[in-house]
Amino acid sequence: MKFGNRIPCDYFETKGKGESDVTIHAGSFHLALHDAGIEMANIMTYSSILPKSAVMKEYPGRDAIAHGEVMESIVAQFSCGPGERATAGIIYGLLHDENGEKQGGLVCEFGGGMAEEDVRPHLRDMLDELYFNGYEHLELRDIRYIVETIVPTKAYGTALAALCFMNYTFPPVAED
Repeated sequence: MKFGNRIPCDYFETKGKGESDVTIHAGSFHLALHDAGIEMANIMTYSSILPKSAVMKEYPGRDAIAHGEVMESIVAQFSCGPGERATAGIIYGLLHDENGEKQGGLVCEFGGGMAEEDVRPHLRDMLDELYFNGYEHLELRDIRYIVETIVPTKAYGTALAALCFMNYTFPPVAED
């Protein structure tokens, strides 16, 4: 039996920030993952499309995440130095057809030095650019933001925001 590409189903939103005097990857980035509750997983990143099967769930808690598991996610992140600002933001919205049936979703990520109040309109501009270039025949609604920011006092700071997938379907395909 053959299966097509797996399709993400349930996901949760999370965000975190961290700072370190040691380094970014094993320091402030890891501490941001810890703050987000996903530090025990190996994070693999996706581009920015939600399938129509995607359903938001509550964060399942650390006990539901196996140490070392592969967690596929849509991630925004940014790191900076002391006294600078790191902001990570995600915006996403769901696409519905003329009958109100969900057809999927669009996601945009930002990582940079903007303040949170400036990031939200920028994220909306990003989402609108995607939407008006190929999806305007559908209705975009249920728009959500996930934004984290930090101005570290230590040598390194990282902010991150993520949509983390929890499970998948594997559609069968016809044999050749």
